[in-house]
Amino acid sequence: MVALILSTARQLALKIASYGVMHLVVAIAVAFAITRDVRLALAIGMVEPVFQTFAYAIHDRVWHLIEKRRLHSGLEEAAEAFTSRIGVMSAHEQSRAHGRKGCDHSGHSHALPRSFKQVAVKTLTYGVMHFVVAVSVAYALTHDLRAALAIGLIEPLVQTVFFTLHDRFWTHAEAKRA
Repeated sequence: MVALILSTARQLALKIASYGVMHLVVAIAVAFAITRDVRLALAIGMVEPVFQTFAYAIHDRVWHLIEKRRLHSGLEEAAEAFTSRIGVMSAHEQSRAHGRKGCDHSGHSHALPRSFKQVAVKTLTYGVMHFVVAVSVAYALTHDLRAALAIGLIEPLVQTVFFTLHDRFWTHAEAKRA
């Protein structure tokens, strides 16, 4: 039991650390591209990812709780049953979700916990959170609303692409570990 807890804590720490490094590099590059000031880019690039890393850790934990609750509540199952009944999800799609050919669930399915919709909503909420933090930090350091908004718009878009790749990598790593 202790080994499992330590392993889980180590994996979470590695996930958060890898996110922080990735974020640091992208934040400095985007801040420099907008401000053309190395010192300001380094300041933004060093401070903003710290705040984003804490926000990311909270965001990730909230999503794990949401996904766990969804699986335990059967909400995903009920949603798939409903979409199947109204013809949105075909029997073929249900079979594909189960990884079996010829599997007929007659209007219900045991949904995979990571549907495209869940990934899209998780990524969207991450993008909104990232925008708010990026603009706040950039404005606090530059006192320039235009530069803060530019950084707040461009940097989260770039980070959101990298976040999705980072999240997919860790999802695959966690699935292999399980």
